Amino acid sequence: MIPFRSIGLLVGSSPDFLLNGITRRAAIAGPPALFSTILLAGVSHAQMSGFVAKPLLLSTVERDESKETAMLAITIAPGGSSGRHTHPGDCYGTVVEGTVELRVEGREPRRIAAGEAWHNPRGVIHELRNVGDAPVRVVNTLVVDKGKPRMQPVPQQ
Repeated sequence: MIPFRSIGLLVGSSPDFLLNGITRRAAIAGPPALFSTILLAGVSHAQMSGFVAKPLLLSTVERDESKETAMLAITIAPGGSSGRHTHPGDCYGTVVEGTVELRVEGREPRRIAAGEAWHNPRGVIHELRNVGDAPVRVVNTLVVDKGKPRMQPVPQQ
């Protein structure tokens, strides 16, 4: 387990969040859509169809001020995709509902069902696709370099 300490920012299913033990409106954190826009800046809509990422937790990594952690609730619509991308750090994911296809460059596509998980190390080009007929729900945790875009798009081949 990677040690981390909370910075007191938790975004739930509403625009409320927890700050120093008090529930507040999302004025400091901004709306989840803004976070998704920042997280996914530079990724074209053609690459990312039907992909929605919502922050659950943003945190620093204990004893390493150069890293940060972001836990994301992701929904991918049928036929949707994250688009090909990399992260400036490690990506850990688990499927909560449905089945997703993980495409990692240089490997065969892999189907991952609810209750299964994966890990992509720093810089690995990958893409999540919903190849089913119902929405897929995923939780991703990124441990990345602080201050860098959490997701770097890679052009389609």
